[in-house]
Amino acid sequence: MSTTGGLSDYSNKGQQARMAEAYRTGEGRSPGSMATDASGWTGWILFAAVIMLLVGTFHIIQGLVALFNDDYFVVASSGLILNVSYTAWGWTHIIGGVIAVAAGLALFRGKMWARIVGTVVACVSAIVNVGFLGAYPIWSTVMIALDVAIIMALTVHGSELSEV
Repeated sequence: MSTTGGLSDYSNKGQQARMAEAYRTGEGRSPGSMATDASGWTGWILFAAVIMLLVGTFHIIQGLVALFNDDYFVVASSGLILNVSYTAWGWTHIIGGVIAVAAGLALFRGKMWARIVGTVVACVSAIVNVGFLGAYPIWSTVMIALDVAIIMALTVHGSELSEV
């Protein structure tokens, strides 16, 4: 065996597999050395979790406003891309917001299902906000931009959070 310590130094395939597993699990390594394995993308996943919490809260607030104060929005509900009442839009936003908050909380734990749900919720949120552009254009554009940031963070390197 050479002094480089790489897996190619071991002639036995079983020994290579054991070494790879020990590296993956951190066996025999100090906690400080394991902390350096995660890339900067881990911060982006935490960013996505925080933004999911914010987007979910914003959807809940927007849904409550749609339920209780129809006059708040720029156009009447007949001027929306989809011709539905603000009550229907309100419930859509509230339900989506609750799901986004739950997924955001689970992202902090590095759950795979939260990455999947978070990506789906962000996609649906962006589509819903396209439908809401006529009622509140600037706010809907901001929400779509946040949704795109969430999708990017969760799909590019989302698996690194569960390793930390």
